[in-house]
Amino acid sequence: MANIGFIGLGTMGKPMAERLLQAGHTLKLHRVKDTHQNLLDLGGIPADTASKAATDVDYVILMLPNTPDVETVLFADDGVAVAIRPGTVVIDMSSIDPVATREFAKRIAAKGGSYIDAPVSGGEIGARAGTLSIMVGGSQKDFDNAKGLFEAMGKNITLVGENGAGQVAKVANQMIVGLTIEAIGEAFVLAEQAGADLAKVREALMGGFAQSRILEVHGKRMIDKTFDPGFAIKLHHKDLSLAASAAESLNVMVPNTLATRDLMSAAIEKGNGGRDHSALYLELKNARKNS
Repeated sequence: MANIGFIGLGTMGKPMAERLLQAGHTLKLHRVKDTHQNLLDLGGIPADTASKAATDVDYVILMLPNTPDVETVLFADDGVAVAIRPGTVVIDMSSIDPVATREFAKRIAAKGGSYIDAPVSGGEIGARAGTLSIMVGGSQKDFDNAKGLFEAMGKNITLVGENGAGQVAKVANQMIVGLTIEAIGEAFVLAEQAGADLAKVREALMGGFAQSRILEVHGKRMIDKTFDPGFAIKLHHKDLSLAASAAESLNVMVPNTLATRDLMSAAIEKGNGGRDHSALYLELKNARKNS
């Protein structure tokens, strides 16, 4: 069993930490709130700072909202980098900028540690069930050593390449997920306006070539109007902004990604950024009403 510092206990991080504790690992937990009592009951140890969470551990796992947050947690005066010892492995499971990831890996290596980027897909449902897809960037050695931790949290675990490769795969994942949610939203708005029963439409589509996990889960959310995260629009918007930035730097056209990002921007401006990304359906529906 491993000694782990775990930093970031939000919608995704909390159930991921819970699964590691249930697997028998020892966790120092940073950013503990009143809602995390179950983690303490399972043996989690609260740590006041990131540096305390990273002291005398084998691994430090991060599950944070964005690139600046990861940088602060790693390199602030009371951050992870001041406490790691030679051989400590930092595993960033956040979804952040691939270019920044490579720079962070170099800075951790200079401190004697090693670095893995391992963003995930599967949402809160996958985090709770331990069925996340985990896209890994790092060395084969570090991947092999950490695989037991990943297996406590996920099922589809792939070493994509060196540092940054995991984040590139996650950006691609978020493009596909975002555009598919948007497409389902468009189709549902059209079907609803035509007088069709959306539940029956979804049932019919689930038996055809349009069948997907996104149609299954998020299509039902659209029908039931249940838009509690899940995965918030504002976080998916951040991921599509990363995709847009990468595409611009590589001179790649991503017109539908940009359109979906703009739709998310509109939802955020209306105060819906904290709702699940399936709530894009509402933005499309309201756009029709207001046109």
